Amino acid sequence: MTAQTERVAEFHRLHGSGTFVMPNPWDVGSARVLEQLGFPALATTSSGFAWTTGCRDNEVGLERTLAHLRVMAAAVSVPLNADFEAGFAVEPQRVRANVALAAATGVAGLSVEDSTGDPAAPLYDFALAVERVHAAREAIDEAGTGVVLTGRSEGFIAGRPDLEQTVRRLVAYRDAGADCLYAPGIRTAEQVSTVVAAVAPKPVNLLLGAPFMTVAEAAALGVRRISTGGALARTAWAGFLQAAEELAGRGTLAHFVDLPDMNARLGPA
Repeated sequence: MTAQTERVAEFHRLHGSGTFVMPNPWDVGSARVLEQLGFPALATTSSGFAWTTGCRDNEVGLERTLAHLRVMAAAVSVPLNADFEAGFAVEPQRVRANVALAAATGVAGLSVEDSTGDPAAPLYDFALAVERVHAAREAIDEAGTGVVLTGRSEGFIAGRPDLEQTVRRLVAYRDAGADCLYAPGIRTAEQVSTVVAAVAPKPVNLLLGAPFMTVAEAAALGVRRISTGGALARTAWAGFLQAAEELAGRGTLAHFVDLPDMNARLGPA
């Protein structure tokens, strides 16, 4: 049994019952620290990784993303879920080919979004979006990796915050073969409960990228998996910017106190 096979099996087990938190590191160091803290699974963040390259979110291409997934999956021993954006393609057949490449990087799961990046038409047409998820399912099944497929509907963060239409899409993605469903941007107990009930018995991922709900509250609503998106990376950038702007503006070092010993935290390479 390979390391990926074991992690895929563990990832499926985590989705079977209870609630687990799957935070989003942006590089190897942050991934290893989060693993040390005891999180049972991790997920990449397209935004957090993009910022490390000097790019905005959704500006990093397929090849760099695949390389990042390989490095991140090899750096930790817990299951890693890949933020695979919109599959880096429009047509289902190209999504299928790209998902096959992602599934071969060592990840235990991956997500495919339905956002287009076009403000005038931010979501793929319903039928096309469903075909794209089905194509991703076929790629995973043909490869035999068994990685967990998450179907994401982006309406609430792409300018189309329509709960009825979001649920319609998530149910269709479930029926097209998604193992887990995810609607980033939903924030109320009613919205969360509606999504959980609609796609049951499939598990739901909830994005906790802002303090609108606790882990315990999400668990009580039936959420199976919780991620943080780019929030941890933004938190790190907030500390960096505060210290750097103080140094540049006033020449003072008030933020250079009580800093962590990262050499001790990370240990030998």
